[in-house]
Amino acid sequence: MTVQPEQHLPVDAETTELCERLAEVAQRTGRSIATCESLTAGNLAAQMGRAPSSGEWYAGGVIAYRSSVKHSLLHVPDGPVVSEESARAMAHSTATMFGADLTIALTGEAGPDTDEDVPPGTVWVGVVDRGQASADRVEFDGDPADVLAATVHFGVRLLLERAEAS
Repeated sequence: MTVQPEQHLPVDAETTELCERLAEVAQRTGRSIATCESLTAGNLAAQMGRAPSSGEWYAGGVIAYRSSVKHSLLHVPDGPVVSEESARAMAHSTATMFGADLTIALTGEAGPDTDEDVPPGTVWVGVVDRGQASADRVEFDGDPADVLAATVHFGVRLLLERAEAS
C-alpha cells in the first residue's frame, strides 16, 4: 500500500527562521506558548512543533474548526466566530487549558466563499500575554492558500515580538 503524504502548507524559510528565533527566546525567558487555531487548521502548531526543543516551551494547541466546538470548548459567545470576541475567548480559554503565559488564537475566512459576513482574507488574532488579552483584525490578500500561509507567518512573527518584549 502506498500512503500519500498529508497536504500541509509549504514550510517557507522565513517562517522557519522566525520559529527558530521564537524557540530560542522562549527557552531563554522561560516563556510557555500555546496556540488555538480555526482558519489555519493546525498549520501554526505544526510550525511550533518543528522548532528546536519545542517540547520544552510549546505547551500545545487546540484546533477548533466547527463553530459548535468553539462555543462549547472555548467558551466563544454566541454569534459570529470570526470576531474580536471570539478571538479573545479562544485565546483566553486556551491559555487557561494549557497554563501558558503566551497564547495566540487565529480565526478568520480564507475564501473564496465565506460563511460569515466578513470578506475573504479577514483574520482576527487573539493574544493572551501573561493574563492580558488583546485582539486585532488583519486582512490578507490572495487565494485561500496565500491567506493561510500569511496568517501562519503573521502568527509566528507576533509570538516572537511578544516573547522578545518580555
